[in-house]
Amino acid sequence: MLDLAVIGAGPCGLAVGVAAKRAHLACSLFDKGPVVSSLQRYPLYMTFFSTPERLEIGVPFVTAGDKPTRREALAYYRRVAEHFELDVRQYHEIVRVERTPQGFELVARHPGAAAPETISTRHVVCATGYFESPNLLGVPGEELPHVSHFFVEPHPYWQQRVLVVGGGNSAVEAALELTRVSARVTMVHFLGDFDRGVKPWVLPDITNRVKEGRVSVRWCSRVVEIARSHVVVRREPDGDRETVPADFVLALTGYRADLSLLRSLGVAVDETTGVPRHDPATMETNVPGVYIAGVLSSGFDANKIFIENGREHGGRICDHLKSKPPRVAPGG
Repeated sequence: MLDLAVIGAGPCGLAVGVAAKRAHLACSLFDKGPVVSSLQRYPLYMTFFSTPERLEIGVPFVTAGDKPTRREALAYYRRVAEHFELDVRQYHEIVRVERTPQGFELVARHPGAAAPETISTRHVVCATGYFESPNLLGVPGEELPHVSHFFVEPHPYWQQRVLVVGGGNSAVEAALELTRVSARVTMVHFLGDFDRGVKPWVLPDITNRVKEGRVSVRWCSRVVEIARSHVVVRREPDGDRETVPADFVLALTGYRADLSLLRSLGVAVDETTGVPRHDPATMETNVPGVYIAGVLSSGFDANKIFIENGREHGGRICDHLKSKPPRVAPGG
């Protein structure tokens, strides 16, 4: 019987594991992919905006430059898991969680196992993040193989016609990377300018590329259909349509948390904000014994919680668990 099972082994999930280790609580982490799989999906040459000390979990984060790179972050979080000897069960997808008299029962599926595994735990922490659930366009052709909701590196798009959907940081940075490998880039954004949250040192770069004509933009427009060789774009509000040639489509329209598991446990979710009902002081939801950590607590607004402040959730959760009176066995 675990004291707590953490669903999700990203940075904030690891922070819960570290806090549990320090509090002498029996804890296991489960992830359907590798440890910190969300960071694995970041662009290969990405540099974090945060400084190393703001991403640290328990041990110093030493980097070659002022800001850590994706590669340095992956190595660091692996080292955190090794240093604290965390029980991280990679490639274990939690397919069901049910309440029991003693707490909860998790059913985990592993590709190398003949049958699903059952895990008993007194408490559950959901730290699943949001990067696995892109905001879909909901248009015909979105499922075609040349369409992706993730951008890893520009090399595959050398001298190709690439249509980028979106106007935020991910879309802008991808467009800039693509221009550096001679891709012909067209951006489609439903607003009349780039998002206000675009990094201030990146904005002049993309603005100049647009002025030079190296990046073409369809402002106030939406993609309505994707075909193998082109994309149909509709301009708002007049509704005029244009066919834009494209060899690849990168739909970089953001991501949102998958709340289905929390809902199945009875956790109430605000329909407007997407925020699960919880106590910010303890991170416990309206369902006793069920906690959340990381970006899940910010609902649909993923720009409120980052590694920097989400890493604090583990301490709040474990402090709350330690403050509870000891569980008395039936008949004891």
